[in-house]
Amino acid sequence: MNFKAKEFQNKIYTFYKNYGRHHLPWRHSTDPYCILVSECMLQQTQVDRVIPKYEAFIKRFPTVKSLAKASLPEVLQLWSGLGYNRRARMLYNAAQEIVVANKFPTDLEELQTLSGVGPYTASAILAFAYNKPVIMIETNIRTVFIHEFLNGKSNITDTKIKEYIQHTLDTENPREWYAALMDYGAYLKKKYPNPSRKSAHHTIQKPFKGSLREVRGHILKELCSRSVHADEFMKSNFPKDKIQKALRDLEKDKLIIHHNGMWEIGTK
Repeated sequence: MNFKAKEFQNKIYTFYKNYGRHHLPWRHSTDPYCILVSECMLQQTQVDRVIPKYEAFIKRFPTVKSLAKASLPEVLQLWSGLGYNRRARMLYNAAQEIVVANKFPTDLEELQTLSGVGPYTASAILAFAYNKPVIMIETNIRTVFIHEFLNGKSNITDTKIKEYIQHTLDTENPREWYAALMDYGAYLKKKYPNPSRKSAHHTIQKPFKGSLREVRGHILKELCSRSVHADEFMKSNFPKDKIQKALRDLEKDKLIIHHNGMWEIGTK
């Protein structure tokens, strides 16, 4: 390793030692199931919102088998408040797939056969659960490399960033290295105008209030405790067209089903 890469590693590890988020509960586990749960929850959701949900979820479903045996309404009730409820369904499906196979996948290709597990989530499980030196990228990691090495450029592709990730990767302890990178990236986002906006893959999340996501969340919250007639949803304060679209989308995502004029959480 050349001096510049080593110098960069030292900088990141020094920051992590002094200011790292060592309190994050998933940082204290190497169980691939716990890593899977945390990564599913952290997608497009702030860390502070995830912590109590993760702790409650793991307390209720401490193993992949306990999650697989649960009912979907139970899972959605615990997930409520995180948004993007399709992630909960996919996590639930993945747990059942793992139990049927009677093993938790240990390589990139196998992991990506699980419901809802893409390249990043699969790589995160390999790094944080199995300490494998994979190349992975997400928003905080992207922020670090743009800020440190590509600050004067724009429309930066992940392919370019991955060259720097590979060049500086701590292959002996990727678990700690990626945790340190993520924490430094989170710090940079607070200190500077988000460097990841220079990425070719940067997107801006739309406000939650009044969004279709809010309507979907409202519908699922109601259905977790009871079946509801379609007409009852139409009496809410949300626009009827958004309610109709949310119902269609939730049904398409296999989160709800329509039976005898009633909507209920999907179990099939």
